[in-house]
Amino acid sequence: MSNARAAHLTRRGLLAAGGALGLGAVLAACGDESSDSAGSGKETPAAKSGPWSFKDDRGTTVKTDKTPANIVAFVGVAAALYDYGVDVKGVFGPTRTQDGKADVQAGDLDISKVTVLGNTWGEFSVEKYAALSPDVLITTMFDDAGTLWYVPEESKDKIAKLAPSVGISVYDRQLTEPLQRIWELAESLGADMKASSVTEAKKKFEAAATRLRAAAKAKPDLKVLAGSASQDIFYVSGTNLSIDLEYFKALGVNFVEPSEKAKAEGGGWYESLSWENVDKYEADIIMMDDRSSTIQPADITEATWKKLPAVKAGQVISRSPEPILSYDKCTPLLEELAEAIENAKKVG
Repeated sequence: MSNARAAHLTRRGLLAAGGALGLGAVLAACGDESSDSAGSGKETPAAKSGPWSFKDDRGTTVKTDKTPANIVAFVGVAAALYDYGVDVKGVFGPTRTQDGKADVQAGDLDISKVTVLGNTWGEFSVEKYAALSPDVLITTMFDDAGTLWYVPEESKDKIAKLAPSVGISVYDRQLTEPLQRIWELAESLGADMKASSVTEAKKKFEAAATRLRAAAKAKPDLKVLAGSASQDIFYVSGTNLSIDLEYFKALGVNFVEPSEKAKAEGGGWYESLSWENVDKYEADIIMMDDRSSTIQPADITEATWKKLPAVKAGQVISRSPEPILSYDKCTPLLEELAEAIENAKKVG
């Protein structure tokens, strides 16, 4: 991946999000190009009903003659809808790892039963998309300009002509807001939101939030750092744009916060550090980006990393900068952080 390509992505405002979202995108663009798979042949729970409308986070009201049956979605959105009983026909975004397994962002999706239109950044088969006769395309948005996540700039106009789109904002708001929006979207698509599995998942999320608030309140001096690793750079996320960090902060978690000046090069999302300077901030707990496009803690070989107090103390946990927006999938994120705070010692 050339530096010019990375710079181009930055100029488009997409080389950022959640600590190294842009990094993930750039690295993914250099990854596996495979994208073949068969459709599931399933219909959504209310595929034969209609008409249907939904007002998305761009303020756009999408209307169709009947409830969409042929849904295509960014893989994380598809995973969230699946948790509510809504099936999709096609997905795009990180769906399978290089060894063919389901990517972390695919959640519980059976990736063998969906058509994968693109597995990496910039990859989106318009031909396969058209062949699905899509009723709607659904994805997230990481800016306030309505940019549809993982829909390539160069083919967005062709894609837009084939079906209406729905954008759910995951920019500069707390986690509970897009969670509620996906809930509303799933309900509009025919999901049974009164099913016991759904209502219980929401109760567990609320209980986890209460637990995290209590843990943070009990140990206000503990500092938590949100990081992401690449070969040459360690990214430290700020909390002011990421849906998960904004929410955790609102619950009382004490985060390391890079200065606005330091985050400027990362579009306001993160500060870039060399591995030599990875000890710039004192932290008692480190949350590390769990996406497959980033280097995972077990694979970091830098001596400066291994010397960090939190690393030596075993106080490193995972973080999902692009959480699957169902209550079932977000609950463990709160529980893991709560447990880490409950058990952590002051080391930074």
